[in-house]
Amino acid sequence: MSPKPLDYESINENVKKVAYAVRGELYLRASELQKEGKKIIFTNVGNPHALGQKPLTFPRQVVALCQAPFLLDDPNVGLIFPADAIARAKHYLSLTSGGLGAYSDSRGLPGIRKEVAEFIERRDGYPSDPEIIYLTDGASKGVMQILNTIIRGEGDGILVPVPQYPLYSATISLLGGSLVPYYLEETANWGLDVNNVRQSVLQARSRGITVRAMVIINPGNPTGQCLSEANLKEILHFCFQENLVLLADEVYQQNIYQDERPFISAKKVLMDLGAPLSREVQLVSFHTVSKGYWGECGQRGGYFEMTNIPPKTVDEIYKVASVSLSPNVPAQIFLGLMVNPPKPGDISYLKFVTESKAILDSLRRRAHIMTDGFNSCRNVVCNFTEGAMYSFPQIRLPPRAIEAAKNAGKVPDVFYCLKLLEATGISTVPGSGFGQKEGVFHLRTTILPAEEDMPAIMASFKKFNDEFMEQYEDHRGYSRM
Repeated sequence: MSPKPLDYESINENVKKVAYAVRGELYLRASELQKEGKKIIFTNVGNPHALGQKPLTFPRQVVALCQAPFLLDDPNVGLIFPADAIARAKHYLSLTSGGLGAYSDSRGLPGIRKEVAEFIERRDGYPSDPEIIYLTDGASKGVMQILNTIIRGEGDGILVPVPQYPLYSATISLLGGSLVPYYLEETANWGLDVNNVRQSVLQARSRGITVRAMVIINPGNPTGQCLSEANLKEILHFCFQENLVLLADEVYQQNIYQDERPFISAKKVLMDLGAPLSREVQLVSFHTVSKGYWGECGQRGGYFEMTNIPPKTVDEIYKVASVSLSPNVPAQIFLGLMVNPPKPGDISYLKFVTESKAILDSLRRRAHIMTDGFNSCRNVVCNFTEGAMYSFPQIRLPPRAIEAAKNAGKVPDVFYCLKLLEATGISTVPGSGFGQKEGVFHLRTTILPAEEDMPAIMASFKKFNDEFMEQYEDHRGYSRM
């Protein structure tokens, strides 16, 4: 009897190729242990509210009123909600065609796209057109839409930084394209060398691959580095020379934990460069409400802005967006509030600034606690988290540990992370899930656990790591190099 269409052997082969380590073997084992009653600290995914970060008050007040508009008719509404939240809720409801339960335009509500354009103009100092801004269900959905437009088949390659966020490798596999890796340099604080990128392109072309786009993640995930203005200029010149579209994943732009290298958008640097680059380089930039001091991952709100994309292509992207009818409307409201928060003089301004600053200040301190904690451990080396939400320490596994992993049928860093999970309840992601150089091993953890819990978590990690190294080290000479 022939297999049925959804029997495993007859499903789409591209689906089988998809790997997504953030929700992979470690996460599944952590979920099993949690069901058995073990306390699990899920540091595997950048999910701030799940680890105790409190929602910002003002946006929740506005969305609550939008979700339950009958509250606006209650004569006592002003006793519970501030006047600026009430006014903003009425404003957003007026932009919809029937409240939050009605579909919006497939590109998102025009009034909110206009607010996004104004935010980009304030940030970069250059005009932005709402007609080429699309609102999406999280930045991930936008990335998938654009890659779907670029990739025509397995002969098309996408340059992706390694270590990389698995969204890119998974989507490229699903769409039947080819991932072209370019390696970030760990010893240079995960720096990007354009010469390495050029080599990657040459190698791909020698295999018959047409490289069509380059991805940058700034600040980096999982590596946490911030790209300098000089680096961004090099990247844009490279894209111009090689005729590549640049995909700028800028979802962590609020998450900056040092003052030397502030976030600068690829759009701003491109416009600063002037003609011909500012008129020729094709750029798509992504942002979201899931990260920063908002951390509203479950709301699924994001946007992408297209620069120098021909109108006919924009029309085709609109057509594909229309297949999904509408991005979710409550998330669009959150996005509007993120790009247009309370202003000085507004009733809610002081509370909003106090809450958001407290979150960012705490994240900065946690970045230091975690980096210092890892660097105090035996055979562990970690660059400082300049931005984003993650630490990505290198674990120098002894040869005996690598052998034990092989005997257990595990990749070495998966073996280490599983042992860590079983011993401590700390759920991380092995570096092999992001890509890494041969023979080098890492893990990724978020810096999101509550600040008061951090010392105990790092002490627990240190105790496990010391015992692991003691068990597997060859004391006749293995050392941390």
